[in-house]
Amino acid sequence: MPIPLLPDLLVQPLPYHDLLAERRPGMLEQVVIHCTELPDITLARAYGERVLYAAGTGNSGHFYIDRDGSVLQYVAPERVAHHVRGLNEHSIGIELVNTGRYPDWFDSRRQAMQEPYPAVQVDALVRLLVALCARYPTLHSIAGHDQLDLEQVPASDDPSRMVARKRDPGPLFPWDKVLPAVPLARNL
Repeated sequence: MPIPLLPDLLVQPLPYHDLLAERRPGMLEQVVIHCTELPDITLARAYGERVLYAAGTGNSGHFYIDRDGSVLQYVAPERVAHHVRGLNEHSIGIELVNTGRYPDWFDSRRQAMQEPYPAVQVDALVRLLVALCARYPTLHSIAGHDQLDLEQVPASDDPSRMVARKRDPGPLFPWDKVLPAVPLARNL
């Protein structure tokens, strides 16, 4: 068993963890920052456990960081998690617990993401990113989910209007604090 990335890391593999494709660590190039757009870690775990694919797997990030700074690993970085369409094979997904647009993700009247990220959560993210870069030296870039999934979908309240399918981590994510503290370039 590998040495944990962080001494306080809580390793809690998803039920389908071993069904996810394996990959060589040298394939890792990018970290993708998400927010759960759910109210708490319990519901985020429940969403991650949902089986959505014939292979018996679902959508999940590798790591989740709760508002109190707790860091959980649901999927090992050596496995391909389904967290960003078309880019999973070479990326690590990190989910920050944040309500985002919950529960009306696609309502055109509720697209503002107003919950700030607590300092303890951001500090935990920086510690995790530094540890990931030390363990996986091929990691070189970081992006928000919103930069990588630009799809627009019909608004749930008015199908004639289009809204972003993904907006996370959102406008309140503190890129100005994270980027200077980690050895990753922002993928713009």
